[in-house]
Amino acid sequence: MRGRAIKLSPARRLVGDLMRFSIGVPRVTVQRQMNLGVLQKARMAQQSKPSWTALFLKGYALLSKETPEFRRAYVKFPRPQLYEYPGSVASVAHEREHDGERVVLLSTIKTPERRSITELGELIQAARSRPVQEIKEFRRALKLARAPAPIRWLLMWLGLNIGRQRARHFGTFQLSVYSGLGAESLNPLTPLTTIFNYGPISEDGSVIVRIHYDHRVMDGANVARALERFEKILNGEIADEVAGFFGSETIPAAAASGPAA
Repeated sequence: MRGRAIKLSPARRLVGDLMRFSIGVPRVTVQRQMNLGVLQKARMAQQSKPSWTALFLKGYALLSKETPEFRRAYVKFPRPQLYEYPGSVASVAHEREHDGERVVLLSTIKTPERRSITELGELIQAARSRPVQEIKEFRRALKLARAPAPIRWLLMWLGLNIGRQRARHFGTFQLSVYSGLGAESLNPLTPLTTIFNYGPISEDGSVIVRIHYDHRVMDGANVARALERFEKILNGEIADEVAGFFGSETIPAAAASGPAA
């Protein structure tokens, strides 16, 4: 059957390169059925509801802050070793329209554990809505994707295997979700130490959360305990921030400002 050849776009080459470096990572998955009823209640009580992406991202960053293994990476230069970062850099996958096709591009957020949920939501929304060429990470990645394959692969290998450079260019963990489309990925690939995702969230707050991890860096029991702690963080610190900060938005302006001077 005669078909037609379609030239690979820079974005498709970029995905192919990431898969090239991801396929060799010995990745294992651990999942947990969570009950996020406390967080769901706090979120639903707000007039301006924070996105689930921002809530999970902040929670995972706090989890990584207290779990050193989640801030480590397996690197090969100058020799195979683990490299531990003092803080996290989140890598978030976005579907964007670019040059007439839907493509997946990654934005990074430095030290998400130090940022408010509101700020995280604004950064995520900006990466989803601003023109592609205005986002530094998108522009840099698409420029690299236009280089010859040997140059791309060399630069990516160095970026992933020089400890000080890895977090800056790729992040320390990745978030990729399709739950807004009513679906979930069972086997996502990334060259990073962990990638986490979650499925559709029910009205009572029930949701399946998965952490896919590099077995060279940590073991399954650690991840299972981390998922239990993750649930407590979401229903604890994150729910408290939502109820405390966002709760002020529901107070009428006159009452919030107090009596006139």
